[in-house]
Amino acid sequence: MVHKALDMAVAGDVVVVDAGGDLTNAIIGELMVAYARKKRLAGIVINGAIRDFGELSKGDFPVFAAGVTHRGPYKDGPGEVNKVIALDGMPVQPGDLVMGDEDGLIAIPQRQLDTVYAAALAKHQAETAQMQAIERGENDRTWVDRALMAAGCTGMPGVAA
Repeated sequence: MVHKALDMAVAGDVVVVDAGGDLTNAIIGELMVAYARKKRLAGIVINGAIRDFGELSKGDFPVFAAGVTHRGPYKDGPGEVNKVIALDGMPVQPGDLVMGDEDGLIAIPQRQLDTVYAAALAKHQAETAQMQAIERGENDRTWVDRALMAAGCTGMPGVAA
């Protein structure tokens, strides 16, 4: 089914595979990624294992996986294509915007793109301002003691007994 999903995908698509987090056998390797790259796909996400990590990590084609194994993939199913899946509890629907970096992945339904973009931009701007304050030596850390007091923690310097 992964092979069929790659065949069906068009330029710009991200192929997302829920292999149940199984790390026993690889779901894809270097050859399948080369095919996806040639088709100009945007990336591959595997909730399972990949192989050929050394070669795949040298390239610039995004591949996210739960793990790596030397054991090759099997080609006799099971599977479905273009169905809603869950990756460690995160639902992924056909058509979602799937993005990722070194820290992880997110799948955003099309109807929520504007809301998520606005929230992400606001968070980015706030963190940029905080980083600048840290660099200037003006970072306000009084929130730490207030939070500890609100949580009932006592007996620490700056936290009321």
